[in-house]
Amino acid sequence: MADVNKVVLAYSGGLDTSVILKWLQDTYNCEVVTFTADLGQGEEVEPARAKAQAMGVKEIYIDDLREEFVRDFVFPMFRANTVYEGEYLLGTSIARPLIAKRLIEIANETGADAISHGATGKGNDQVRFELGAYALKPGVKVIAPWREWDLLSREKLMDYAEKHGIPIERHGKKKSPYSMDANLLHISYEGGVLEDTWTEHEEDMWKWSVSPENAPDQATYLELTFRNGDIVAIDGVDKSPATVLADLNRIGGANGIGRLDIVENRYVGMKSRGCYETPGGTIMLRAHRAIESITLDREVAHLKDELMPKYASLIYTGYWWSPERIMLQQMIDASQVNVNGVVRLKLYKGNVTVVGRKSDDSLFDANIATFEEDGGAYNQADAAGFIKLNALRMRIAANKGRSLL
Repeated sequence: MADVNKVVLAYSGGLDTSVILKWLQDTYNCEVVTFTADLGQGEEVEPARAKAQAMGVKEIYIDDLREEFVRDFVFPMFRANTVYEGEYLLGTSIARPLIAKRLIEIANETGADAISHGATGKGNDQVRFELGAYALKPGVKVIAPWREWDLLSREKLMDYAEKHGIPIERHGKKKSPYSMDANLLHISYEGGVLEDTWTEHEEDMWKWSVSPENAPDQATYLELTFRNGDIVAIDGVDKSPATVLADLNRIGGANGIGRLDIVENRYVGMKSRGCYETPGGTIMLRAHRAIESITLDREVAHLKDELMPKYASLIYTGYWWSPERIMLQQMIDASQVNVNGVVRLKLYKGNVTVVGRKSDDSLFDANIATFEEDGGAYNQADAAGFIKLNALRMRIAANKGRSLL
């Protein structure tokens, strides 16, 4: 076992990380620094301080990262219209590189030689945390207890906690049957009845949204202002990045928007069913594509769409800090210089409909696109030569007997 003097632990104060804290102290005989991130998960993070203090931790970090999370991670991802496997908006994936970054920053500040996390050996998060950590601090030691210990069930964790005096309620309030992860972008649900792909998800599982059936009978209209590809105002009122997302979550959830039930391909090789609630992200994606539709050059827009699956895969598989993701981000950001303007949306019973878009940088020319008299703005006869040139190779092949009929 490697010598470790000090380790920075990603710590929530829940059962798993509380057991990990004690296990690190006993197994590695090292000093533990705890780091708790507020990413907008909607739960109080300050109690983690008292729990860590009770376990003898002297260096405790509790950081509000909501603005950084949305500004530097969520917004850049949405500039690319990022969707994994056609559906997943990457709410869990995009939070991990920020946590990895902060773990390494704290390790550098405190002189720690190791970091630790509570991700299991079956999940993607172990990969995301550790790829990020090694990219930012190549020589750091990583301790992943779920790959080392034999505490492989909740009951074993509870027994360990009871044996070592870790303050965890064994018979407290009813525990959710789901494994959940939340931040300002989404909530994910896994486990429980979701492990049967034929069983419908339970309605009382959802936390942020009403069902589309129970959403208001009257539509909600929104105007979103974009600057360089990012939303900067809602209904004409300037907002910070985190406030934009929080407000869109609230408004979208009230209209039954943002629910997903999908089976995704995990990086570690298995298929996994999950339900995701992403009201604000769903609205942002629709609105961003709408403003790009009038401000982006056609070939730039098509190239972005071709690159997006690769970009999404890089985020999903933990390569946020890789040179290829950074290169793609530079290309994407360069395309957003003229993505400015206002998009008007209609929200109704789970649907997001674009009902208007305008921009001083718009490439839409009504004089050319009109079905009425265009005053000579477009010569329709030009199309004949264009069509013949594009058909030339197929005509040559057909004349050589390579007919498809």
